Amino acid sequence: MTDLLIEEPGPMEEGLDDRQETSLIEIMVCCIRQSATGDPPVGRGSSRKVLSARETKQIQDDKIALTSHFITTLPQLLHKYLPDPEKMANLLIIPQYFDLEIYTTSRQEKALESLLRLVQEVVDKHSDTDVLETAAQTLEKLCDDQFPIFSRCETNRSRLLDMVSNRYRESLDEYTNLLTGDEEPDQDEVYALVSSLKKVSIFYNCHDMGHWNIWSGLLEIVTRSRDCLVEKQPLWVPEEAVKYCLLGCYFGLLWDKNSLADNLGGSTTHDSITDLKERLAKFMQVSKEIMGLEGAGAQLKEEAFISICDLLIVFGHCGEANGQTPLKPLAFKPDEGMGVLLNIFIQDHVFIEDEDEDIDDHQKIEELHKRRNFLACYCKLVVYNVLPTKSAADVLKHYVTFYNDYGDIIKATLGKARENNKTNCAKTMIQSLIYKFNELQQEVAGIDRGSEDFHAIKELAKRFALSFGLDALKNRDAVASLHREGILVAVNPLENPEDPAGAPPNLAFLEILTEFTGKLLKQDKKVVLGYLDKRVAGGVPNSRGDDWAPLNMYRNSLVHGEGDEGRSGAGHQAKRQYNRKRRRSGSDEDDDPDDEDFRM
Repeated sequence: MTDLLIEEPGPMEEGLDDRQETSLIEIMVCCIRQSATGDPPVGRGSSRKVLSARETKQIQDDKIALTSHFITTLPQLLHKYLPDPEKMANLLIIPQYFDLEIYTTSRQEKALESLLRLVQEVVDKHSDTDVLETAAQTLEKLCDDQFPIFSRCETNRSRLLDMVSNRYRESLDEYTNLLTGDEEPDQDEVYALVSSLKKVSIFYNCHDMGHWNIWSGLLEIVTRSRDCLVEKQPLWVPEEAVKYCLLGCYFGLLWDKNSLADNLGGSTTHDSITDLKERLAKFMQVSKEIMGLEGAGAQLKEEAFISICDLLIVFGHCGEANGQTPLKPLAFKPDEGMGVLLNIFIQDHVFIEDEDEDIDDHQKIEELHKRRNFLACYCKLVVYNVLPTKSAADVLKHYVTFYNDYGDIIKATLGKARENNKTNCAKTMIQSLIYKFNELQQEVAGIDRGSEDFHAIKELAKRFALSFGLDALKNRDAVASLHREGILVAVNPLENPEDPAGAPPNLAFLEILTEFTGKLLKQDKKVVLGYLDKRVAGGVPNSRGDDWAPLNMYRNSLVHGEGDEGRSGAGHQAKRQYNRKRRRSGSDEDDDPDDEDFRM
């Protein structure tokens, strides 16, 4: 394959055209990947993961053979196809599969220098995202301190990062000077600034650029852009440039936190921790403000959202791991306003219908993938207890409606939330049903229990009920608290302002609550029934109107099967086990305070 690509065709031979060369390079890179890792192509090969000793040796031999071959031929290929971004994005992957020891054992330092020089030239001349990301990842792989070539690669990396940071500074100075002199930067100056910031953000991802002292400058660009949006002025730099600055700041905070953690007991000082804490607070504040501004573009809001979510995961429980207590001051807890903004973003950018018929299927898949990523970022905050469990209520209410797109993510979130705290999870379920119920009430005057929308809420309740599984004893406390919350919603307010003799306006909620009755233990149904009758004065009303039907339905579901309760030894056994458990968990701050009418 390399001969076909490098050698010129003879007088009677037909050379490869551009498309054929691109395809051949793709096939060649796939072959290299399969040889060096042993992974079969997607969708092929057995499911067996453990390799035999023979297969492992074969992979190692192949890796040595392909490294020995490409050490000398890859620089030639890179040089030949340097102007072509698509071919370069593929060719630059190849060194990631090298056995780097070969550079030393076969005395190929000159070939290494040639490769590193070409990587720098690629970064200098290209602005294609795939090419730059691959170059940054390949350089990261080459700069492995486990190999003797590290010092040589590290020197070249410093030179390359010097070039990237200097280009950014030069293009920013030129752009700012033009604005100061009341001149409009032309297309070339705008491109130079955006391109240099793109390179900074991509290389900051793979390489710690903290020594180049560009972080504060990047934040300054973001802050000035925020000020422009607040004052409803046009952005002073292109929106894409601000996005890359946000990314650069985000990666800088991650690298600095990692550096402090690695050097605990060494160069990490109280001042360095305080400095990072202040910078983190500034970045979070400006990102939060950008998310809340109507004038901010979609890509800015998206970048700010992902940065906030990821940093909350990294810094949310900072210092709690063993041996990391000195980093505790870095722990960042979101305030209520930040939680609300994140939730609003999810509702506006994730739970939306595809109304644009013009976009093709590939683009639709890309959009869906992006939205799934947003939702996963938010759900992680609930799963890892950065946001309270109740924050998931606005996500859970979409479980049935958007089941095909996000069902797996919401189901996994529900499962993890239950593992964290069963009672809080149950309260969150009922809260999401309350949200749906209230939305339906606002849309139409009065609840039509025969409507499709009402049945959709019942279907959601049914899904939630199924998620409790078959072990009623294990979920006893959680299901009981769910019924208690549901009854309180249904009977408040008790008086119907439009019809004083009629049923409470929210009574239809009891029909939704009926879906969970099967998850109560028999002896608990009696307690719930007593609680219900105390809340609805006089128990079952004399009026048998249709508006009271949900109460009768709910009562009947509670009364059903109660008669044989006293004769069941298993029931008494369950109650005794439960009582012992209550005493142990009485101090759990997340449980409800005891309700006099709701003792079991």
